[in-house]
Amino acid sequence: MSKKEVQKVVLAYSGGLDTSIILKWLQDEYNCEVVTFTADLGQGEEVEPARKKALAMGIKEENIFILDLQEEFVKDFVFPMFRANTIYEGEYLLGTSIARPLIAKKQIEIAKITGADGVSHGATGKGNDQVRFELGYLGLDGNITVIAPWREWDLNSREKLLKYASEHGIDIEKKKDGGSPYSMDANLLHISYEGLLLEDPNKEPEDDMWLWSVKPEDAPDTPEYITIDYKKGDPIAINGEEMTPATILRTLNEYGNKHGIGRIDIVENRFVGMKARGCYETPGGTIMLKAHRAIESITLDREVMHLKDELMPRYAKLIYNGFWWSPEREMLQSAIDNTQKFVEGTVRLKLYKGSIMVVGRESEMSLFSEEHSTFEEDEVYNQSDAEGFIKLNALRLIIESQKQPSRVDNK
Repeated sequence: MSKKEVQKVVLAYSGGLDTSIILKWLQDEYNCEVVTFTADLGQGEEVEPARKKALAMGIKEENIFILDLQEEFVKDFVFPMFRANTIYEGEYLLGTSIARPLIAKKQIEIAKITGADGVSHGATGKGNDQVRFELGYLGLDGNITVIAPWREWDLNSREKLLKYASEHGIDIEKKKDGGSPYSMDANLLHISYEGLLLEDPNKEPEDDMWLWSVKPEDAPDTPEYITIDYKKGDPIAINGEEMTPATILRTLNEYGNKHGIGRIDIVENRFVGMKARGCYETPGGTIMLKAHRAIESITLDREVMHLKDELMPRYAKLIYNGFWWSPEREMLQSAIDNTQKFVEGTVRLKLYKGSIMVVGRESEMSLFSEEHSTFEEDEVYNQSDAEGFIKLNALRLIIESQKQPSRVDNK
């Protein structure tokens, strides 16, 4: 494939093995100026060292962008996704997927600021992230040139990458035992693990792999109770204390970590067509999902709630496959956000050894009517009304059983 002509490229740059090599490779193979962009999404690692590494590789100070995006990430991406109770294939809370559209957005913004005509990422040609990044780039700027090194070079293994780094004087931190680490991705919502032992879906993960949560068996022997306050579908306070979006998620992560909450081990269907095994820790998000469904249970109309549940898998698939910036996702988001106008109140939760139990929920907007629901005597519901209701709903079934009796006989 012939190389595209570019003058300046904005690289999504972490300072790790892959992106450090990509930086040098772009300089050599494309003979272009490189702008580095490092996003602080709450991954729990220092991002400033990326500046030193970029400078050491000849990047100008004015071409180094390091941005703290934690509040924007949670407020404008994580919270909207959780309003839909989004979960992919029944388990995955989309921690990696939801970070990509924000990174893509910032790369395009930086390209405009610096006059860059290209963008680049470190996603491989086998994974979902290449799709997510590039659909984001092109959805925001259809004229931008995209460079995906993993689809061009022959450095298709960790060993080849390490050799390239050694030959070009690129300083890479390695494990003390010299082995390659798990492929990991972290942000304020989750941390993921892939590769090595996990490539066999029948092997149990090693205990020391998990970094964000204690083993449920080792969690405290005493349950802990917390409350989460909601307004328009978003959490606004924990235990009565109002917090910023990022602080809320960070605090819930601490509770989840302490009580061994949020671990999953799944085999998922990638957009490119293959199955992949991954392990994830999403402690705060797991608590948040449980609480949000609880407050919706008393504030949402039945048919609205059921329709939301029907739409959610489609919405989750759009995010997983990289279509955050698509018109159909924006259409669904508008519908979802409209349902959240009265989703407010307080949820009380019990956290204990990997489990979350909802033990209370209250709201001034609650649709729960004790008068109507009680098993005791009431003056608002005429039970005999149910007879006509049932007969009307059964009418088509009655006609079918009379006209097509063989339907029953053939069972």
